[in-house]
Amino acid sequence: MSRRQQARVAVIGTGSWGTTFGKILADGGASVTMWARREEVAREISRSHRNSDYLPGVTLPQNLSATSDLRAALAGASQVFVAVPSQTLRENLLAIRPLLGADAIVVSLMKGVEKGTGLRMSEVIVESLEIDPGRVAVASGPNLALEIAREQPTAAVVSSSRLETAQAVAMLARNSYFRTFVNTDVIGTEFGGVLKNLIAVAIGIVDGVGYGENTKASIITRGLVEMTDFAVARGAKAETLSGLAGLGDLIATCQSPLSRNNTAGRLLGQGYSFGAVVKQMQQTAEGLASVAPVLELAREIGVEMPIVQQVKQVLDGTLDPKDIAPHLTTDSDEPQGERTSDDSETTSGGPLRRTFKRAFDQLRNGRGSAVGDRP
Repeated sequence: MSRRQQARVAVIGTGSWGTTFGKILADGGASVTMWARREEVAREISRSHRNSDYLPGVTLPQNLSATSDLRAALAGASQVFVAVPSQTLRENLLAIRPLLGADAIVVSLMKGVEKGTGLRMSEVIVESLEIDPGRVAVASGPNLALEIAREQPTAAVVSSSRLETAQAVAMLARNSYFRTFVNTDVIGTEFGGVLKNLIAVAIGIVDGVGYGENTKASIITRGLVEMTDFAVARGAKAETLSGLAGLGDLIATCQSPLSRNNTAGRLLGQGYSFGAVVKQMQQTAEGLASVAPVLELAREIGVEMPIVQQVKQVLDGTLDPKDIAPHLTTDSDEPQGERTSDDSETTSGGPLRRTFKRAFDQLRNGRGSAVGDRP
């Protein structure tokens, strides 16, 4: 047997992304046990190999099962993938902690910031489980769950402060339709996944209002600048935001009706209140919960985020969606220079051209071994 075929892994959470990632791992050869909060969901996954609530029409692999018994799900797992709503992570970790294997790797599949603390999901995991950060990894990228569950080819990046940990996770999280890269920039990888959700909400708002492609292209372009400014100020590498966890995820999330954040924004743009949007959404749109804590972090580090600020005003009901113009990033009538990356950028070719080229190169051919490369 190969390493992947021998691996025993657990996935905590049976929403659309958790179930899809379980399928990715099982299709790669691992033996996967998922933990479901509801017994009926666990029963359907194990007996019918379906999760009709979240992945209608998708048949799950035979080597993927589910249980509502957390101890049983975690027993013998060498890697534990966590896919629960970001604001419930800490309480779930309290239950996981006494059951976690001494050497088990914990992988965050979540894209959010904890309210109150402003901590990234990997930081919550390290703090709550009291484990070495080198045992923690995060996975991110242009990963719309239903497309991947239908085995449409895509790529993702796994990041850990310890390269060997990222490589170990990437060895399992890869198959014929899912290609995995690695890096050690956990900050950039996580904030890319968090911040693109906020820009996707803005895209949904203007889409719901009825604005066209020029407006959306302006928001995406300027949104990438905001994302990069923020992430770099928090210690990330700018090139990570040009990769799968930044630009790649931004494109997919902003343009697809499968995106929960895009859908939430579209409802806001159509005139629904924040409360009504939350009530209509059957799944969590992490971007809605992350707006306030991200803006608080931005204020602490002195980074301006006009797009995200206007999204918050729409959420608060203080800005009419039709008045949103987040690509107009200055109150001054004086012409402003277009800065498309940080001022210290000195390499040749133009930052936006390099950004797109790098992302497309990664998706097209990977520039070598997917597991060994560092995007």
